Amino acid sequence: MKWHHIEENWHAFYEAIQDRWDEAEEDALDEIDGDQHAFVAYIAEITGQSKTDAREEIRNWIMGELPADVVMDPSHDNHSIANSVKYIPEGEDEYDDDARFGDEG
Repeated sequence: MKWHHIEENWHAFYEAIQDRWDEAEEDALDEIDGDQHAFVAYIAEITGQSKTDAREEIRNWIMGELPADVVMDPSHDNHSIANSVKYIPEGEDEYDDDARFGDEG
């Protein structure tokens, strides 16, 4: 996962942030509003770590999974579908019927 995923979907990450850092408060997260530098400073502050250590801890956290709210976002789905074109035989549309996968009636 890249930081822009987090920044674009900041509110969807609140639960994941609070699961990882119990001390994180929603009001503070509202103020941070996806700013990476502010988030690093905040995590350093609430954990008593240096910014370098906080940045490393966040980097490790980012390696985890995207929250369901982000994964289920239609723009994320459309991006994934568009990227799947390299796996689809020439002449087929990546947005075509996917009934064989059980998604359609």
